[in-house]
Amino acid sequence: MTDTTTVSPEHAVKALLSEYEALKAEERQRIGVRGQLLYAVLTAVAGISTATTTVGRLELLLLLPLATTVLGWAYVANDHKITVIARYVRGRLGPSLVGLVEDGSGDIGVFTWENYHREDPRRPSRKRLQLAVDLVAFCVPALTALTLLWLLGPDTPLVRIGSAAALAAVMILATQIIRYADVAGPAQRA
Repeated sequence: MTDTTTVSPEHAVKALLSEYEALKAEERQRIGVRGQLLYAVLTAVAGISTATTTVGRLELLLLLPLATTVLGWAYVANDHKITVIARYVRGRLGPSLVGLVEDGSGDIGVFTWENYHREDPRRPSRKRLQLAVDLVAFCVPALTALTLLWLLGPDTPLVRIGSAAALAAVMILATQIIRYADVAGPAQRA
């Protein structure tokens, strides 16, 4: 049995606008979480560094790559979802809405901000700077901790295994941060 129910254009527009509002609410929430993750990584670096110094056990530095990798992955995941939401609004939701409300007089400019702010000629340089900040915030503290541990810490099998695993995790995170960075300019983007 096939469903032959049709939705009126007015109901379809309301449904699409409702979807847009829900997506923008999720986007705002994820942007807030993403920002808080930068503060969380700074707090983790300060706390672990202080504890390591206070206790005098350099092997505690292995906690730093763990903390920065977990927080960094959450940052990348949120940033990716924000990008996907924006891409969906620009590529699917906006055109669907335009198709329903177009009156034949040309482009009615639905969700124009979604494209407009991406056309700023300075956007690629800001995105490259953000990429550098993300790498410094989430990878450099872990790599610094590992370097200090290798130079000054105890050379035990557990520390060697833990630091090798931590290095692998940080390198994977760095690769993902770079991979998901949207640094292309408007002319370079597909």
